[in-house]
Amino acid sequence: MTKRYWLMKTEPDVFSFQDLQKRPGKKEHWDGVRNYQARNFMRDGMSVGDEVLFYHSSCDPAGIAGTASIAVAAQSDPTALDPKSKYHDRKASPDKNPWVMVDVKFLREFKRFVTLKELRETPGLENMVVIRRGMRLSIQPVQPEEFAIILKLGET
Repeated sequence: MTKRYWLMKTEPDVFSFQDLQKRPGKKEHWDGVRNYQARNFMRDGMSVGDEVLFYHSSCDPAGIAGTASIAVAAQSDPTALDPKSKYHDRKASPDKNPWVMVDVKFLREFKRFVTLKELRETPGLENMVVIRRGMRLSIQPVQPEEFAIILKLGET
């Protein structure tokens, strides 16, 4: 199976790249996704070993802090079944839970934060989903060439 690359957005005041780095085993569930297209990417597209650009959104500046990998493939997201969770879905049941989560594992922090502004200005990244105006999808595919360019940006 071919390795794939992804961009996963999170708000750093909710869960940051540094939070991931501090978790036991540097690994955490990526739960609470309630968008069908993002869910489909996790369920149908992600495999263990795929690499992730960890993107901080809803902050100034927004951008990429480093990389992670998919450590555990899609599995049922229990937050959908928990009435105390902000991600609770009253339509979900143990027999029919449409929501999934993956586990992500910290790989490396970039030497420098790569901003959205820089992504927009870098040749070779013109077609990235994240730079499209109005694109709010929290999980997005990334082309291998784009991933390689961003690795270089983060390490210079």
